[in-house]
This record gives sequence, structure tokens and C-alpha cells, in this order.
Amino acid sequence: MQSGLYIVGTPIGNLSDMSPRAIDVLQNVDLIAAEDTRVFAKLASHFDIKTPRVSCHEHNERDVVPELIEKLQSGATVAAVSDAGMPGISDPGFRLVRAARAANVPVYVVPGPVAAISALVLSGFPTDRFTFCGFFDEKKLHDDNKIRHTIIYYESPGRIMATIAAMARVMPERQIAIVREITKIHEETIIGYPADLMHIDAPRGEIVIVVAPAPDKKMTDAEISEIINDVAASSTKSAAADLAARTGISKKEAYRRMLNKGDAK
Repeated sequence: MQSGLYIVGTPIGNLSDMSPRAIDVLQNVDLIAAEDTRVFAKLASHFDIKTPRVSCHEHNERDVVPELIEKLQSGATVAAVSDAGMPGISDPGFRLVRAARAANVPVYVVPGPVAAISALVLSGFPTDRFTFCGFFDEKKLHDDNKIRHTIIYYESPGRIMATIAAMARVMPERQIAIVREITKIHEETIIGYPADLMHIDAPRGEIVIVVAPAPDKKMTDAEISEIINDVAASSTKSAAADLAARTGISKKEAYRRMLNKGDAK
């Protein structure tokens, strides 16, 4: 093998998705940097991978990465794996790659499954432009809604229903796909408007949310008026921000409409 760092994708659920090349690389490198060596041990046992391994995760990267770079500069071969999928996609990995590039160490990729891309394809939503926003953060939802093309989030089963409710408030006109347990026996894709999905049984397992692009059709004045009545209980400034996010009109126009609503009382 050529010396350098190998970024290796591993299955996200179905072990049959492990590629022959990934097995070969992991069996033959000098060292494996795993997000969690205990999790990787199960994969290693299944594929008879006996290579020495070291933990490399977000809490110890600062100490471990320089040691790995030193080994790589000495001509060693090192493979990096996360608990599942491609390292660096909401998982440890990118700091190690960045450090390797800075040290002029060769970096190779061994592609594998990515939950975000798999969910995007399963949703049936447009794929020509999309933004992956990592794990869902409700505080950023209003800003995220300004992204008018497809959006992808990761989410946990414990928060999914609250997330659907937040989307129903902020982006009610955009369809969402709840994709869970990708490649596993209970794989499922549920598609609908957030308000329609608020009362489903809480999905379990590993979850990806895909948000459809915002509709091109602008809301009518009557539709905007309905939303104005809905948000009017808040202060004028916060209600205007909510109105702008939910209708697509500018914040200035939303603020004007909220002031007119107040004058009309």
C-alpha cells in the first residue's frame, strides 16, 4: 500500500454494504484511527480485521492528531473510520484530513454509505442543489428557512416530534421527509407537510430529515393575512420576523404589515 491517510466509509446499518476495498485497506494499514474502538471492534470481528487501532474522536483529537501525523510523516499507513458512514460528515475526521494536508501527507478516500445522501435520494426531492445542515438546531431554523432549495438535517428520535412542530410553525408550506433506519430492516420514509406529521407515532432509530425546496408560488394576501393573525400575539418585531420566514416576504414588508395590523385594531 502507498503510505498516507485513508478515509474509509463503513456501513450505516447493513454490513453487506461494506466494500471489498474497504476491507482490504482496513486489514492492511499499519493503524486504524476509530471514532470508538469498541464500536469498531464489532465490525472488525465480522470482517476479520486484526489491525491495531487507536481512538480518535472529538474529545481527544487535539492530542491524537499530531501523533497520527508524526506516524504518517514517517511513512506509515493510517485508516480513519467513524462509527458508521463516511468520516467527517457530522463525525470526526475533517481535522485529521486538514492536518494531513497541511503536513503534505497523501490522503486517499475509500467511499462508503452516507446517510444524508441516501435520505436525499429516498425523499424524491430535487437533488440539483441541497444544503446539509448537520444536526437540527431550532435556534437556526428561521435562518435555515431562507435556504430555498433542499435542506438535510440529522435528528435524534427523542427530539423528532418537537422538531416537526417547530417546522410546522416556521416552514409550514414546505414538505418534509422523515427517513429512518436507512439500509436496516425497518427502513421507512414518511413524507408530508409538517402539520400533517405532528400526530404520527414518534419515529425510532437513526433519523434524517429532508426538507423540500420552498414553493415558487407566492402566497396570496389572504393567506398572508391568516398567518398575520396567527403570529400577532407576539411582539411586533418578533412577529414580523416570524411572518417573513413563513411567507417569504421581506422583513421590512412583514414589519409594515404587522404595524398596519396593529393600527387596524
